[in-house]
Amino acid sequence: MTDLPPQMPCAGVDYPKTFGQLQDWFSTDDACLEYLAKLRWPDGFLCPKCGSGEYWRTGAGLWMCRGCSRRTSVTAGTIFDRTRTPLRTWFAAVWFVTAQKNGVSALDLQRVLGLRSYETAWAWMHKLRRAMVRPDREVLSGTVEVDESFIGGVARGKPGPGPDKISVLIAAEHLDHNRIGRIRLEPGPADRRLALVKFGQRVVAPGSTIRTDGATQLRRFATLGYEHEYFTQLGSDIPAHLNMPAVHMAASQLKHWIDGTLHQGISREQLGYYLDEFTFRFNHRTSANRGLLFYRLLQQSVNTGPKPLKNLVISASAE
Repeated sequence: MTDLPPQMPCAGVDYPKTFGQLQDWFSTDDACLEYLAKLRWPDGFLCPKCGSGEYWRTGAGLWMCRGCSRRTSVTAGTIFDRTRTPLRTWFAAVWFVTAQKNGVSALDLQRVLGLRSYETAWAWMHKLRRAMVRPDREVLSGTVEVDESFIGGVARGKPGPGPDKISVLIAAEHLDHNRIGRIRLEPGPADRRLALVKFGQRVVAPGSTIRTDGATQLRRFATLGYEHEYFTQLGSDIPAHLNMPAVHMAASQLKHWIDGTLHQGISREQLGYYLDEFTFRFNHRTSANRGLLFYRLLQQSVNTGPKPLKNLVISASAE
């Protein structure tokens, strides 16, 4: 018998449609705990110690295993681990972050939730960013453009990237009619030699067609299991953005997002996590139901390990 594909979550059944429905569903922390339990253990509770599925709930909201008496918290080992803030506030934060198409800054989050400190809002944003990308996500396929872009200040009168520019590696699926599919972004390494080649191997499925500029080192793709197409700008009248529109559009939107939402407040140390957030938003840009994004982010949050504040590098620059 063939296994049936997993059923898509349904609005109004598996996740709230509106903010009003969110408030109705999750008016208590117990309701939030029950919801997180269904996301963390979709096939039912299993004791992490003995594997038993038999349990009872304690008055403190813990899952007590009937087999070995191990007590388990649904938030333990997740980004909500040891939180002192009501889960109702966390759920409101997740809704606010996903409901805004272009995202929010930590200052916006602090204001809308009435959090006492900017540091708390900053930490929450970074905890959620770390849950926005699944480690087991599918790699890109089909026709994929691979290129490097730079964000940061302008080096006037100097050729090439300036000293305050930050390298970003971009891969974008080029669909028919010049439409853009999924993207992947990574901070560029200090050693830029073969950086795009190694990046392409990580994020693009073998057998795909990779399009790049005419750099000689990128022609290695043809020997690594890819169909390789490249465009040489030297002596060409065709602008680069016409040959590779997908990566140029992704780079342009990334820069607008940084300017408009984060107001240039990005540190090099945290760049990868900001890129994860942009990737999450870009790859879900056509979703008409923001409640589904709320569901997906919560689902990934209970499968993402704890991120204590002491492990989050706090940048001196405000977002």
